[in-house]
Amino acid sequence: MASEIDNRRLRRLALIGLLTCMLVLPTGLAQTAQSTSQVPVENRSDPIATVQPTDLRCEFVADPLGVQSPRPRFSWVLDPRSSDLRGLGQTAYRVLVASSPELLSEDKADLWDSGKIPSRDSMQTEYAGNPLNSQVSYYWKVRVWDQAGMASPWSGPAAWTMGLLQPEDWKAHWIAAHQDSPAESQSIRDANAATGEPLPLFRHVFQVEKPIARATVFVSGLGQYELHLNGKNVTTSVLNPGWTNYRKTVLYNSYDVTGLLQPGANAIGVMLGNGMYNMPHTPGRYQKFADTFGQPKLILQMHVTFTDGTATTILSDQSWKVASGPITFSSTYGGEDYDARRERVGWDEAGANANDNNNNAAWAAAVEVAGPGGNLAEQLIPPIRVMRVYRPVKVSEPKPGVLVEDLGQNFSGWPQLSVRGPAGSTVKMIPGELLDSDGLVTQRSSGGPAYFSYTLKGNGVEVWHPRFGYYGFRYIQVETTAPAGSAQPEVLAIEGHFVHSSAPEVGEFATSDQLLDQIHVLINAAMQSNMQSLLTDCPHREKLGWLEETHLLGSALFFNYDLHNLYSKMADDMRDSQLPNGLVPAIAPEYVAFLGKNVDFRDSPEWGSASVISPWIAYQHAGDPGLLAGHYQVMQRYVDYLGGRAHNYMLSYGLGDWYDRGPGPPGYSQLTSRSVTATAIYYDDLTILARVATLLDKGADSKRYRQLARAVRTAFNARLFHPDTNQYDRGSQTASAMPLVLGLVPEEHRQAVLANLVADIRNHENHTTAGDVGFHFVVQALLAGGRSDVVYDMLSRTDSPSYGYQLKMGATTLTEAWDTNPNSSQNHFMLGHAEEWFYRGLAGLDFDLSRAAPEQIMIRPAMVGNVTSASARYDSVLGRIMVSWNRDQKARMLEVTIPPGAVATVYLPSGKLSSITESGRPVGEAPEVHLIRSEEQTAVFRIASGTYHFEWPN
Repeated sequence: MASEIDNRRLRRLALIGLLTCMLVLPTGLAQTAQSTSQVPVENRSDPIATVQPTDLRCEFVADPLGVQSPRPRFSWVLDPRSSDLRGLGQTAYRVLVASSPELLSEDKADLWDSGKIPSRDSMQTEYAGNPLNSQVSYYWKVRVWDQAGMASPWSGPAAWTMGLLQPEDWKAHWIAAHQDSPAESQSIRDANAATGEPLPLFRHVFQVEKPIARATVFVSGLGQYELHLNGKNVTTSVLNPGWTNYRKTVLYNSYDVTGLLQPGANAIGVMLGNGMYNMPHTPGRYQKFADTFGQPKLILQMHVTFTDGTATTILSDQSWKVASGPITFSSTYGGEDYDARRERVGWDEAGANANDNNNNAAWAAAVEVAGPGGNLAEQLIPPIRVMRVYRPVKVSEPKPGVLVEDLGQNFSGWPQLSVRGPAGSTVKMIPGELLDSDGLVTQRSSGGPAYFSYTLKGNGVEVWHPRFGYYGFRYIQVETTAPAGSAQPEVLAIEGHFVHSSAPEVGEFATSDQLLDQIHVLINAAMQSNMQSLLTDCPHREKLGWLEETHLLGSALFFNYDLHNLYSKMADDMRDSQLPNGLVPAIAPEYVAFLGKNVDFRDSPEWGSASVISPWIAYQHAGDPGLLAGHYQVMQRYVDYLGGRAHNYMLSYGLGDWYDRGPGPPGYSQLTSRSVTATAIYYDDLTILARVATLLDKGADSKRYRQLARAVRTAFNARLFHPDTNQYDRGSQTASAMPLVLGLVPEEHRQAVLANLVADIRNHENHTTAGDVGFHFVVQALLAGGRSDVVYDMLSRTDSPSYGYQLKMGATTLTEAWDTNPNSSQNHFMLGHAEEWFYRGLAGLDFDLSRAAPEQIMIRPAMVGNVTSASARYDSVLGRIMVSWNRDQKARMLEVTIPPGAVATVYLPSGKLSSITESGRPVGEAPEVHLIRSEEQTAVFRIASGTYHFEWPN
């Protein structure tokens, strides 16, 4: 009898699950059905879950090598089994972790079986199994239970490899070409003069006697390196390792080299460049500064596991060999020189006679030296790679024998040369963003002289590109020389290699307005050029990590690229740069300190506040509280520093609204008092820190920061607000916008202050007067105030100053100055604040994980101007969100896709509920569409996951 009852119950519950899928129950009802089920659905042989876990990540990376956290975090995305279903989600998950893929394939977890965990969260599940070991690979997979309690199939397998968890796990030694000099062992300020000595090559031969199961290399070469094994280039990315304060942190990379090892003799070869690590004085070549952390050096450790279970380790030490190589000059700023006659044939192979080639000096023993002092940490930022190749669109000869190649696009990278000619002839390649009146390359906007030089070995067609230096350019000027009595070398081809971070593109935007599309492309070209191992301001004359861009353009960047790990690394850079008094300098790493009369370039609140605001922006997009917890003390110390500099809660120093449009040339703020921007950003720091403290369960801290923020707000309004005119300070656009966005304006004055902002823009014929800091807040204030029509009018201008004017003047990347001043950088993204409006405003896709769940995804399109359609895609940590709208004379249509496990709030610009349909039916009858409120011109709905098609009369 009991068995019959159980069978009936099973059939009844299975029917409930099937009806849930067919009828698409509202989320609440689906969860109720799941909660009544007592069936061990995990054991069903034919699961029919409506979702499937995909896109498995460990520490935000797919199959990472070198994970250093002893408790890695796992994430996944839910993929709907059908695009027609709504209200899907996860109610539980189970993670398996095994020591081998074979065990995992048998559903055996010898390291950790989480069991079935009731949870809707698919982000950052922390490993809680047996202790993990350095240099070992692990394998994992996950299954989930959907909103009806039905189990999904297991995901595909994923893996990660642990790095070296403890300093003592590093058995290798730092090695170099010679002993460190006393100057190199002192502080960073003790820079030596350039010696002209070629950069070193390192070599080591070792034996493999047994079949290999797995081999992993951990390596750091300073300033930068290229790793070879048995004649093959192992480094699939470039400009490694990422730039840091090497006294505090040194990044290393991990490589799986299992397939490159061979029975018998094997050879490792490493080539070094200077990078930012060694910046000696370089007469005749451009450089931003002259400092050094020491001579080039490297550390390498290879862990080899054999099929019989035994293992061995290959270490860098004094048994390695070193010799001078073909790179005769290496500078991040000045370029690179390469003499192919100095190449050592077979230097990275085991079987070759690499001791002496082409009359070069013989190999000598490497020297064990001290490291630079920083802790070795795995590099988990997106690798820098050659992401695109440009070929000339035009070639001219402004002078006899001088060619100028126009690659058609301004970008960051290097030229690749194909050439044929006699030994000893040279090709000099001068990169630049602009041409002078004679048609020659000029570096007036980008810093010079900087060039790349190649000396031929005279052996057929030779192909070369720099390895350790890059530049921002569109044009390449090619000059050749030859030994007396020899013919000039023949340049066969020039290519431009676009080098930048390979951070996955997670966003896509398009619109019917051609100018807006072009602006989007313009801004993105500058963003990409400046995404390296940190966010640089420009890819040529500075290449420094000026911090204001990390927060003022943070959301714009996150809507386009997966940058969580890059922001984590930059937060570490700020931590390592913070001074004992709490000051966070305006650039990080702080390779050059601005002191004396230039101290504002070191200490400006709008820049240093990135230490508080940028991790918060990363949290808003990635939902990682660990980043906030790990840098909480940095935030506190910086806010305390600002408090110590405040007078009656006000700050009145720094760069202010840099590069605003006043009567004088661009630079320091002209239209807005520095007390506005400095104090407003201080207030922002305090409000964010109060929220972070609450999130980290630090209630007393949160209360203290809220109280301090209120005091700053009171002082700000008492000092700067004029209630009779509803103006702040002198009434500039920045002075109106910052208080509006940051919540400083008394509620009863908000509309009047917004009206003043709009009026000032209109009085300037829909042009902004704001600069680097203020324009961000101008866009945000108009967006939040429902005045996207004004943003559209600003972006539609093609006269100076505007994005359209830059395009009209031939710019292919965003320029530093609104008027494309040829003395300023032609590849800067500091004024790209409109990019965020394309997603959050025009398309209407807003995302913020710091908000309550129903408001984390908000859809609120701005159907303004002459735009007839717009669309945006965002592959968030919750899954793919898509918005697309179009309109004609008769109707408006909005299509929205929300990922499983999420809900969204949708604002439709229509107050007539009876006229709104969803998928062809009255909106009131649409499943998973719930009316929140109806206003005069807006209807607000709550929707669950799924795809929705709204339509209403125009």
